[in-house]
Amino acid sequence: MKMPAAANADRSAVLRRHSIANPCRCLLLLWMTASASAAFAHHSFAMYDPQKLLTVKGTVKTFQWSNPHVILWLIDDPDKDGRSELWTLELPTSPGVLTRLGWSKHSLETGDRVVVEFNPLRNGEHGGSFKKATLVDTGQVLVLNIAPPPPAAKPDSPQP
Repeated sequence: MKMPAAANADRSAVLRRHSIANPCRCLLLLWMTASASAAFAHHSFAMYDPQKLLTVKGTVKTFQWSNPHVILWLIDDPDKDGRSELWTLELPTSPGVLTRLGWSKHSLETGDRVVVEFNPLRNGEHGGSFKKATLVDTGQVLVLNIAPPPPAAKPDSPQP
């Protein structure tokens, strides 16, 4: 069966359009893949030194409850020369996860006196990855316990 000339011309145009679109689709897919990997790049915590744990006592300046990570700005107590420094501590998880762990955006408030423990930045700047905070006034301890709990102990089986 012979196709009409108009139908054959339409079919040729469709084939040409798809043959041009395939390389464009490949490029689009490649670009989307590259963009996705760049979006996940900010989740590296290699900038912090996990072998060191610093402790700083100070006052909460800001507790920023936002995605992708909550940030704590802390002004440390003045040194012997009367100078204070601003520290930026990143909590290594999102507000959603913190909420499930019992935290809220009011867990730390501006003006709270705290003692914080954190892994410092490798470059020596005033910042780090938050590990624990203790509120000076109440003694309340805020920690990130993200690891799953250990398996429950099995009850002793009865002896025959």
